[in-house]
Amino acid sequence: METRGQTQEVPWMKSLSSCVNKMKEDGYKEDFQVTKKGLSTYSENKIYKPDQISIINFYRFEGVSDPGDNSILYVIETDDGVKGTLVDAYGAYSDSDVSKFIVEVHEIQKKINTSKVNA
Repeated sequence: METRGQTQEVPWMKSLSSCVNKMKEDGYKEDFQVTKKGLSTYSENKIYKPDQISIINFYRFEGVSDPGDNSILYVIETDDGVKGTLVDAYGAYSDSDVSKFIVEVHEIQKKINTSKVNA
């Protein structure tokens, strides 16, 4: 039985792959990577600077048995309307280029699932 104020479980947040799939369904289709020049698209090889993107949301995933499996998914929209995702490890295994880029992004949002189950 669920109790008052308990947050609903969101099935697509159980794994990184299911979350990436959900973001693609929601229109965030581009796969981004960070290079020495900036944030790059795989499909068109466009380069974006930190002030040209917004992080719409982000999700962290923890490895059950191995801390090296920790990852973070950034949901990104560029100033020219390109929507996509960027995946990185977090913690000791994070990519320093990604970390430096993200720190320079001006707009970072975190949307929290506020739907509650009332018994």
